[in-house]
Amino acid sequence: MDPHSLLACLQHADSFFPAGGIAFSWGLESLHAEGAVKTQDDVARFVLGQLRHRWATCDRAVLAAAHGVAETPHALAALDELLEAVTLARELREGSRRAGASLLDVHTRLGTRCAADFRHAVRAGEALGHLPVAQGCVWRGVGLGLTECEAMSGHTQCVGLIGAALRLGVIGHLAGQEILRSAREELGALLARPAAALDDLHTTVPATEIASMRHETQSARLFAN
Repeated sequence: MDPHSLLACLQHADSFFPAGGIAFSWGLESLHAEGAVKTQDDVARFVLGQLRHRWATCDRAVLAAAHGVAETPHALAALDELLEAVTLARELREGSRRAGASLLDVHTRLGTRCAADFRHAVRAGEALGHLPVAQGCVWRGVGLGLTECEAMSGHTQCVGLIGAALRLGVIGHLAGQEILRSAREELGALLARPAAALDDLHTTVPATEIASMRHETQSARLFAN
């Protein structure tokens, strides 16, 4: 990888980048409140489960396809519809769309190629703007190759989940780094295999989906889902 691409990866995969994902726990808050996620090992299992049974079998394939059609808003919109159809929980669908919209807003203001056209389609109701679709679009727009984008997608998902666990007080920062190290090994193994085909998209995270659905019934909530 050339230095410019490496620096771009570091910038756009950094939790400092204002991508909007900090508002979401993707079901983790409910699982913690219900006593299902209480320890470092619980968080590690949750993160690895999301990688194996959601990201690798669904989000990665959608991002890869979006990267290939980044300059074609109607093709991106078709990917949005596909991801909408396979995401069962309304809260997860809404969270993905809100996170995608935030990412598109930032990149439009930064002048990233492709971002403004897709953002216009989303605001016009012609596309949904799911997060993996937006990532594929804008990261291609900043000149990153597919391999880098897939790695960034998996990494930022892990960091987001670990960050949620930190803010919930389930783990400390050192434990978070230990979990991220284990997740990096798993992510590397997943990236060594081809992405799933679009006609084979699926998720197998029922506990997460049910927890997200129950989230709105909690008396006190830190996250949006």
